[in-house]
Amino acid sequence: MSSILFKNAGILATVNGGFEFIENGYLGVEGNRIDYIGREEPKKKYGEERDSHNLILAPGFVNCHGHSAMNLLRGVGSDLPLQDWLHVMWPIEDRMNEDDLRCGMELAIMEMLASGTTSFTDMYLMPWAVADTIGRSGIKANFSRVMQAFTEMSDSDYDSYYRVKETEDLYRDYHNAYDERLKVDYAIHAEYTCKELVVRRYSEDCKKKGLCMQIHLSETKKEHVECIEKFGKTPTEWFNDLGCFENPTLAAHCVWVEESDMDILKEKGVTVVHNPTSNLKLGSGYAPIPEMINKGINVALGTDGAASNNNLNFMEEIHLASIIHNGRTGDPTVMDPTTVLKMATINGAKAQGRFDTGSLEVGKKADIVAFDTTAPHLIPNLNPEALLVYSAQGSDVKMTMVDGKILYENGIYKTIDREKVYFEVKKSVERLYGKN
Repeated sequence: MSSILFKNAGILATVNGGFEFIENGYLGVEGNRIDYIGREEPKKKYGEERDSHNLILAPGFVNCHGHSAMNLLRGVGSDLPLQDWLHVMWPIEDRMNEDDLRCGMELAIMEMLASGTTSFTDMYLMPWAVADTIGRSGIKANFSRVMQAFTEMSDSDYDSYYRVKETEDLYRDYHNAYDERLKVDYAIHAEYTCKELVVRRYSEDCKKKGLCMQIHLSETKKEHVECIEKFGKTPTEWFNDLGCFENPTLAAHCVWVEESDMDILKEKGVTVVHNPTSNLKLGSGYAPIPEMINKGINVALGTDGAASNNNLNFMEEIHLASIIHNGRTGDPTVMDPTTVLKMATINGAKAQGRFDTGSLEVGKKADIVAFDTTAPHLIPNLNPEALLVYSAQGSDVKMTMVDGKILYENGIYKTIDREKVYFEVKKSVERLYGKN
């Protein structure tokens, strides 16, 4: 097993559930785990020693909601509200093939690694086509075959439905593959794209396998109000009554949830995934995150897809999440840096069912991001947590490590052929749009 010692580094360690910054510290990695953190140099010898005096080592970021290969639709349908935007997206997605999905996924992974994401949650098309791509890249992912059902079904219809079969096959072939870096989730697109029988049966299937569930929930006012008009229930109540929340659930957006909805989300242990950039760009609003945190709801962060964001730079989500709620509430203390950093790291890892990562602690997986602090906007470093949340940019990420392996460093991808990806993406764009 390889081993690395980072010397003289700033280390954003976790102690007793909170962050503790260690200046000029030492962090040792043996194989895929952290085996030393301290202020004194360890007696143990490591295979490689790195002087890291200008670096801050932080836990890798967990992007808890996205549709990765939608980067091939980046810039399409801009300046449209969600429902109109979807009707622009869907015809293009219908033309996408497995080659498109593979190169789109590689491009997305490149973008995520370069801004410090070490694990991501994905809900999209043909995930079997990209499973090996994810595996080879070295990143972690919870991925799914999204469920949609626009017409009513019987139980026999459900049993033979191709999306159900594809989910079953995906689970059989890839759950916990690549040393458990890949996990298969179930995913229901939304209330307005699924019928009740499908949601109930699919939720039951998910529970039998002990998997996580991904959904979109109350993303827009239109979605929320029309659900109440149809069923006399909010989308949260609708999903809850159909058994969806009997599973560990990641509910993306939650912009228009009501207080009674938040009580249900807390009771059922649902994680809310805050996607500030996407929600603001689409004019949907943004979730009442401080109120959710006050109720004890686990809140994580997501970029959403690059067609609605329009990038996967996780540092932008961290920055927006840290400031927009101050403006709404008139209180600059409601989203302190510690809270936001936890959303970006350990809360996301918990949501993914990955309890061995999300923080820099001895025994945890070595999922580590290194920030270069020599840029003018990072000097002086008087408050490291505030520096990362309010000042740091994605471009300040110097190194991204997953399971003890460096996947990205100084602009170089260790497991991905950048030029090959760009070539394949160019071919996909030409085919999908008839232009380069």
